[in-house]
Amino acid sequence: MKVSSEFSRYASSYNSYNVIQNKVIEKLLSHVKQKPKNILDLGCGSGNLCRAIDWEYEHFSGVDFAKGMLDLHPKSPKIELIYADFNDDKLFENMLTYKYDFIFSASALQWADDLEKIFYRIKKLNAPVALAIFTSNTFKTINKTASISSILRSADEVNILQKKYFDAEFEIINYKLEFESTRDMFKYIKRSGVSGSRKILNYKESKKLLREYPLTYLEFEVTFIYSSTI
Repeated sequence: MKVSSEFSRYASSYNSYNVIQNKVIEKLLSHVKQKPKNILDLGCGSGNLCRAIDWEYEHFSGVDFAKGMLDLHPKSPKIELIYADFNDDKLFENMLTYKYDFIFSASALQWADDLEKIFYRIKKLNAPVALAIFTSNTFKTINKTASISSILRSADEVNILQKKYFDAEFEIINYKLEFESTRDMFKYIKRSGVSGSRKILNYKESKKLLREYPLTYLEFEVTFIYSSTI
């Protein structure tokens, strides 16, 4: 297991709240040595991974349960968008009729209802994987300052589960994203989607957190699972 860190500076000129997610996609793609022709992306969102692929493929299947995100996804005769929830067993039963050369998931599987079952389902698709999962040290200092527990699984838990199903490299990367102000930081949390739309603090508690948060950056912990062979 490898652990490393990366620091970035946030800038409003990026005109995007997907800074960390895009870094995750770049990291995933850097571990793909072959150029798979038939690709599955679980939790494809608005298509950032699809846009980042720089090789010719024959078929790209993107799965997401947010129709509004799929509406923003790139469209082409080679791209199949599936409006479905990856927690649904029927989805994977249907996907068993396809042959995928590679399976990606960038920043989505942390929302799996049963991660072990998802790993089991992915394994049955019999293809190499590159998966990225946000884990419990994401927003570590925010959670500590507000005295709340993380809703995300720990990196150790994810590692234990993935070892049951994949012969894979497992890596933890701790990202830090710096902001000019605490207000900008909390605006990012609200709009980026990394909090899972969690709302457990009332207005007074949120103001207190905004005032007492001791850092100029946000913390993210992402676990990566790469298997180049089945």
